[in-house]
Amino acid sequence: MLAVAAFVLGASACANVPSGGQVVTGKPAERAERVDDPYVRLIPVRPRPEWGPEQIVSGFLAASAGFDDDHRVAKEYLGGQLSWKPGPRPYVTVLQSRVPDPHVDKASGGQATVKVTAEQLGTISSDGQYTAAPKNLEATFQLAKNAQGRWRITNLPGEEKSGLLLTKNDVERTMRPVNLYFFAPDKRTLVPNGIFLPVVARQTLPARLVQALLTGPTSWLNGAVESAFPTGTKLRGLSVEKDVATVDLSGEAAGASVDRMSAQLAWTLRQLSGIQHFRLRIDGESVSPQNSDATQPVSGWAGNSPDGPHLTGQTHQNAYVAGAPGFLGTLVRDHAQPVVTGPAGHLSHPAVAPDYQELAGLSTRGDQLLAAAPVTGSPSARLLLTAHRGARFTAPSWSSDGTLWAVESKANQSWLWVRARGERPVLAAHWGLGGREVLAFRVARDGVRAAVIVRIDGRPQVQIGRIAHAPGGSLDVGSFLPVSSELQDAIDLAWRDYGNLAVLGRAKRDNLSLPYIMPVSGSAITPLGVGALGEPRTIAAAPGEPVLIGTRSNGKDQVCRQRSADKSFREWICPTAARDPNYPN
Repeated sequence: MLAVAAFVLGASACANVPSGGQVVTGKPAERAERVDDPYVRLIPVRPRPEWGPEQIVSGFLAASAGFDDDHRVAKEYLGGQLSWKPGPRPYVTVLQSRVPDPHVDKASGGQATVKVTAEQLGTISSDGQYTAAPKNLEATFQLAKNAQGRWRITNLPGEEKSGLLLTKNDVERTMRPVNLYFFAPDKRTLVPNGIFLPVVARQTLPARLVQALLTGPTSWLNGAVESAFPTGTKLRGLSVEKDVATVDLSGEAAGASVDRMSAQLAWTLRQLSGIQHFRLRIDGESVSPQNSDATQPVSGWAGNSPDGPHLTGQTHQNAYVAGAPGFLGTLVRDHAQPVVTGPAGHLSHPAVAPDYQELAGLSTRGDQLLAAAPVTGSPSARLLLTAHRGARFTAPSWSSDGTLWAVESKANQSWLWVRARGERPVLAAHWGLGGREVLAFRVARDGVRAAVIVRIDGRPQVQIGRIAHAPGGSLDVGSFLPVSSELQDAIDLAWRDYGNLAVLGRAKRDNLSLPYIMPVSGSAITPLGVGALGEPRTIAAAPGEPVLIGTRSNGKDQVCRQRSADKSFREWICPTAARDPNYPN
């Protein structure tokens, strides 16, 4: 391919495009670079009179990767009758890092057909949502000579009629993965919505980020979250002086909750290193949240954290384990202190509700779901559900509102059971994995996202879906998409925080099942700890707390932790005789 582009080098930043998952959400602090790091700017080359059809297509593809000036140079490669308007947030087909040279398939007189074959990784929709869609791609371009005898493109292939064909390297250079924050149905907890946003100029990034926030959630989360900004709200202007951003919204925002709009803005703007405070205006008039100054820190609104308000301070979460003699205990200095004894103490995979008022667990065979309250003494275990013949339940999972979730599953079939506090379990009205075997199910602390291990083509795969509440109260739990292709044969998972999962599984390069940190953005997984773990079976995690592994070694159940949890490579030790560790969600 011709060298048809020049580059202006800044401090290069790499916004990794996942090769096996969908960008659903991410946690900016986990990335190596800042969202607003300088980027490598491409200076596209204009078409030359002597270029043939292949060179014109190569030049067009290279020029398409430059987002400056509304793709003005790229449009010079097109015939006068061809309308191509990718816009500021175009549809993008993401290709492998190198595109083979285009080749002429047909040529006759002043007409030519040029084909490009490449390995497609996925797509980025116009709302910024990345979805993995690996396949072999063949793109066909039609060209003709114009009145001056110069070759120009007269027809573009497929989605590129209004979008772009970009390599993975192009996307990493010109786009950034960012989070937009919207409210869960409880109107308090924020939910991150990850998108890819083109970077045209660093100084315009704050405005583009806020404009994306005002546009609303991507199609993946639409219907599952809500925004405090009224429909039609526009950005009148955004200026940054020193480290203070002034956000001026249109009159549609008048009457909306200033507190809730401020929370969304604070969490969204905190991704930009150059902004530490912000002011909110509506039609040029300054507005302030209740009991707050007009100038707000972007680090505020901790009570709206996706990980829950009780997890934003220094509060320590006790881990619970199933003790070997038959009790539910808390871990205190590596010792399991009994809390629940009697029948309820014999439950496997015990899970404690966030308010500590109830616990749930499974029978030894996993074919019964039981609950007990209170989480002290010797309560009796109440039978909630018995599985169909040949089916088993996943370990129970609690959401922050006290709802209990469990999947009943067998080969090629599953059912999602949901139980509100004090009510009977009911089946979710819509369950997107009904035709699949589900091995694990965990609701995120925001109550809107759910992580699963589902068997796809015989292999356990980690996926994330969303939970939408219909006006009538029914649940739609679906839109499950893969997170990463790096891990196979996953065993168990837990939410470490709103941007990361802790997963037990086997990486493609390994023979043993080990613990990994898996960003839900689809970025590269990270191994956790070093040393032998025996036969790991379960994993537990919580924000700011050590990851715990339930394992079996030499015929004994043990709970393992890292000797020091401040570094991911610390040695694993297994000092506790217990199993099935769990943190209240």
